[in-house]
Amino acid sequence: MAGSYFNGDKMISLSLSKITYTIGVKEILRDVTFSIEEGDRLGVVGVNGSGKSTLLRIIAGKLDADSGEIHLSKDSSLGMMEQNDAFEGGEGEGETVLSRMYGAYPDLCRMEVRIAELEKLIETAVGDEAIRLYSELERLNTRFAEGGGLHYKSRCKSILERLGFGEATHQMSIASLSGGQRTRLALARLLFAQPDILILDEPTNHLDTDTMIWLEEHLSQYKKTLIVVSHDRYFLDKVTNKTLDIENHRAELYRCPYTQYVERKKEKRAAEEKKYELQQKEIARLEAYIEQQRRWNRERNIIAAESREKAIARMEKVEKPKDEPKAISFAFDSSGESGNDVLTVKGLRMAFGEKVLFDNLTFDVKKRERVFIAGPNGCGKSTLLKLLLGRLAPVSGKIEFGYNVQVAYYDQENQNLDEDKTVLDEIWDAYPAITQTQLRSLLASFMFKGDDIEKKVAVLSGGERARLTLAKLILSKTNVLILDEPTNHLDIPSREVLENAVSSFDGTVIAVSHDRYFIKRLATRVIELGDPFSDWRGGYEEYESHRIAKEVEAKAKAAQTTSAAKEDYLKRKTGAADRRKEAARQRKILSEIERIEAQIDEITKAMFGEAATDYVKVAELDSQRSALEERLLELYEEQEAFED
Repeated sequence: MAGSYFNGDKMISLSLSKITYTIGVKEILRDVTFSIEEGDRLGVVGVNGSGKSTLLRIIAGKLDADSGEIHLSKDSSLGMMEQNDAFEGGEGEGETVLSRMYGAYPDLCRMEVRIAELEKLIETAVGDEAIRLYSELERLNTRFAEGGGLHYKSRCKSILERLGFGEATHQMSIASLSGGQRTRLALARLLFAQPDILILDEPTNHLDTDTMIWLEEHLSQYKKTLIVVSHDRYFLDKVTNKTLDIENHRAELYRCPYTQYVERKKEKRAAEEKKYELQQKEIARLEAYIEQQRRWNRERNIIAAESREKAIARMEKVEKPKDEPKAISFAFDSSGESGNDVLTVKGLRMAFGEKVLFDNLTFDVKKRERVFIAGPNGCGKSTLLKLLLGRLAPVSGKIEFGYNVQVAYYDQENQNLDEDKTVLDEIWDAYPAITQTQLRSLLASFMFKGDDIEKKVAVLSGGERARLTLAKLILSKTNVLILDEPTNHLDIPSREVLENAVSSFDGTVIAVSHDRYFIKRLATRVIELGDPFSDWRGGYEEYESHRIAKEVEAKAKAAQTTSAAKEDYLKRKTGAADRRKEAARQRKILSEIERIEAQIDEITKAMFGEAATDYVKVAELDSQRSALEERLLELYEEQEAFED
């Protein structure tokens, strides 16, 4: 599965040839062939069930293809994060968040343990044993430093911080984390390990907008090869440079990011349809000519007809483009006009124990507004929706809906579904007055056909559960839609249909979503929870400009504060250094004074003692004493200056 391949000046990172995969008699992938180069960032797109995740698992070696070949560049490392990767099957048991991250570099961890052992052994070692231990420690320290050992722990903590794991969470056990937290931790660990081929399946699940933006920046600068499945169109445009389209079991590579791919695919399909239509017209013209010549039934007419038949046979037939996969289709019905004042929230406070989500929250919603609730994970967005629905009780404050308001709610966790019911019964039990024919027609518009309607809810995929919840929702006669992450688990075509349905809805919308495409298309107002609370009346782009301006201002203030603090620190540091220099100089002066005074005493004793009768010697000693006394006076003056 490894080898070296070159494409011009670039080396091929990954190459697939005729990969085919089936489950029983159901074909998933057929003859998938493509290659990408080192440093490419590939986005894999297609409708739910098209085989995107299956293809990633085959590339990662977690599934075996029925046929075909995969080649990786020589000695490449490969890392994959699957959807809802939560360290199942006991993996990670007993570990903390931080130890799990450190485990991305087991060699460094082992070296660190051994270095600590050697340092302890050296304390008591002697002779040849000490020399041997010192030699091993020196070699190990060199390898540790060259392998990034001096910085890997700080990098670990930095990535954890960016993915929502503050220092307080570092010693939490993995067993205590939620599914979303475990998925984010798996992502953090993989980003830290930096494999040569990084494979991510829906990495933006469970991320708030700020973290998603950071991840976009991080991946857009990833120097190695990236393969990512995502339904987030903003994310794909920012991160990828190539797009692999999986449709009708086959795959086609486009050398451009998502938005350009959509246009190129549309143009390519239009050209193929035109080419097919022109050939069919030409064949029809020739066949009409042949029929006419045969009716005349003369020898030259028969020859002419046979000539045209041969022309048709020689044609390289253009295959009719296959129909695009069908998307869901629906629209929301209104229960009639509500009053102009749809919702009033006053002084709302919500807390769980000592954790306060928001306090004194006050806002109102008018008819036909489309209000999106924004803010980081954990700020209380979904909780606010549940408070509005009466599913939770606030600590204090008031929530009042206006005249003739009829609310319908989309729950991101699809908790309103009964696991034991079939798809058909789930809707029929909720709306018994609707005929089975009407229900079957409705379910077909949500891609539940044939035996699909007899499936148990418990076995449905995330996308199927989302579609079933939407099917129930549109039967609700409503003029206020409350939507909690409605695009989760929906593929891109389904998201676009939902956008159209909400855009055409003549009522009021209150929604939480991390899908920036969805928000950009629909929002007329954005309420941001957090400190401080902000209420931005305008579309998403205006809100985003406002948010970025606030971030720039906050960073500028932080930089200003940092700069002032740094200047103060440098001043204090310089002052302290000067004071240290002065103290050292004073000590040196005192020491020199003591030394010179002692020398003068010794010279004076000699002049009046053993050298008293030697006038030449006395003259020499007197000269030395005079020089020392002169130097002593200088030192006294310098000391006096310090004291002043």
